[in-house]
Amino acid sequence: MEASLLIELLTEELPPKSLRKLGDAFADVLVSEIIKHRLKDRDPQRQTFATPRRLAVRIPDVRDKALDSRHSVEGPVSSNAKAVEGFARKHKIAPESLQRRQTDKGEIVVAEVTLPGVQLDAVLAGIVGDALKRLPVAKMMRWGAGEALFVRPAHGLVMLHGGNVVPGSVLGLQSGQHTQGHRFLGKRDIVLAGADDYEKQLSDEGRVIADFGKRREEIEGLLQAEAKRQGAVLGDYADLLDEVAALVELPTVYVGEFDAAFLEVPQECLILTMRQNQKYFPLFRADGRLLPKFLIVSNMRIPDPRHIVAGNQRVVRPRLEDARFFYDQDRKTRLEARVPQLAKVVYHNKLGSQLERVERLQLLAGNIARRLNSEPVLVERAAWLAKADLLTGMVSEFPELQGVMGGYYARHDGEPDAVAEAIEAHYRPRYAGDRLPETPTACAVALADKLLTLAGLFGIGQQPTGDKDPLGLRRAALGVIRILVERSYPLSLHDLVNDAFAVFPRGMLGGAHTDLSTFVFERFAGYLKERGSSALEIESVLCMNPVRLDLVPQQLDAVRAFLALPESASLAAANKRVANILRQAEAKNEAHGELDAKGLREPAETELAQALQSATSKANTLFDRGDYTGYLKTFAVLKAPVDRFFDDVMVMVDDAALRHNRLALLAALRSAMNRVADISKLAQ
Repeated sequence: MEASLLIELLTEELPPKSLRKLGDAFADVLVSEIIKHRLKDRDPQRQTFATPRRLAVRIPDVRDKALDSRHSVEGPVSSNAKAVEGFARKHKIAPESLQRRQTDKGEIVVAEVTLPGVQLDAVLAGIVGDALKRLPVAKMMRWGAGEALFVRPAHGLVMLHGGNVVPGSVLGLQSGQHTQGHRFLGKRDIVLAGADDYEKQLSDEGRVIADFGKRREEIEGLLQAEAKRQGAVLGDYADLLDEVAALVELPTVYVGEFDAAFLEVPQECLILTMRQNQKYFPLFRADGRLLPKFLIVSNMRIPDPRHIVAGNQRVVRPRLEDARFFYDQDRKTRLEARVPQLAKVVYHNKLGSQLERVERLQLLAGNIARRLNSEPVLVERAAWLAKADLLTGMVSEFPELQGVMGGYYARHDGEPDAVAEAIEAHYRPRYAGDRLPETPTACAVALADKLLTLAGLFGIGQQPTGDKDPLGLRRAALGVIRILVERSYPLSLHDLVNDAFAVFPRGMLGGAHTDLSTFVFERFAGYLKERGSSALEIESVLCMNPVRLDLVPQQLDAVRAFLALPESASLAAANKRVANILRQAEAKNEAHGELDAKGLREPAETELAQALQSATSKANTLFDRGDYTGYLKTFAVLKAPVDRFFDDVMVMVDDAALRHNRLALLAALRSAMNRVADISKLAQ
């Protein structure tokens, strides 16, 4: 019999930040194991439920008995009659019914055995227990006097196949068909009629929206509707929405307010304390300025919520008072007075204190500013003050505000706007898609900060390994790439890396310059792929080790334009052939020197040399102007002479002088055509 299978584990409140991931992982393992046991055909259909107090999965079309399976079992060599007889008896098959098969050992006997399918009742508890053990949980706990382990104490287990209870024990709990509704608003004990009735019964009798996705959509709709009624917008709220959806089972939204006098505090502080500590959704004007209002997602849907709103307003006030206190206290000490105290703060046990870090940052940022023809005095001042806010009360309470608060305090201290902006922006981009620093001053400090981190940690051997990157070096490398490319800064990555290593004391770091450059180029390839370039296109440009990253997108545009030409396939193939010939000649120590046009004998090689000279003259002018597309297109005229050359001319002739001259012609061809990209990499 086939029917829907329902598994539900009732628990105490699960970790909200990982609830959705736990629910999905639980469902993935259960479906996989059900299919593996042949209790269901290969079909990923399932319905996942996750609330603060339950993980549940409904899987349709599950058999109560798995399909039988046939297996071939290899036996002894057929010449050993006694062993064959014993093998046949073991598998309850007549010896003459055994099949024969030739192997390295000789001819063996083979039994075709039918294994009966397992019963759902016999294996389900084991499947569920194994699925719970495989959940992505960092820390397990015990409860009561039992030995069961799970992320939170478990209090109920439902295993229903259709309308029938599947017997079994998991985490010391016997399965049944009883579940619980909302802790305060729903029915305490719900007897489930069947697996397919689960969601509706929980909603009707239990006042619980069991589906995480539906609950999230409900909350988002309520938030947007209430914000619209308030004439406000919600700002960036996606991450908080997931967390709040994991805290409630029957959501509703209420409006709270706070004293407008708190708006004198930087709004980033107020927003963070409301979102992070209280899980409120701040409201904003259309221009992004904070309003003295916030939205509360409550688990209590009641007619008169005044006491809920008042309680939340009463709770948030001391949080906002703390933020105002930190802000007022921090401003009593200038940022520049805090800098010497950074000597007491360890940055890294192998790289020294935060003050030593700042001294290196100032030196490197100043060097970058000079390369950018920016204001080195402003850049060095911003770098000197950039880490001072680490010692403030506000950043101690909210580390996420480092840099942001430094900018506010710098303005309060009377520092130039360019300095304050650079302090605020030097951590950007903090994550994928984040804004970049706006000004050259801010970009210089941001580049220096990221390069200093990369050089220091690579230099002491703390490169990322595998998927792990606890120090955020991939993010730092991507930040360097984005600033150079998206701000079109004409800086050499090679020079930047060397400058970054040079500011450290001699002997402190190992020689990891090449490793760091390679690491950046690997991140760069991923960045370019996300922007739409193919792997072949990227390889053709990056294998040239471009000095300026900001020019690479233009070079890739040129490569795509070249590939659209009808001559491109032939020229790419010819380039690949030229590269192979030159590589083989080099392996034989064939030194070709400079091309001597007078030494060419065949009409085809003379024609190619003349065509190459004419095309190169035009192309170089375009290259110098930065017209890389025009540069590559210029060489399309070489298709015919190149084809004739390879049809009519033998390169590796016995005459050494002639051979070297023809190699020189090919080297000149390859050198001229590959200033933008290695065209041979485009050959299919």
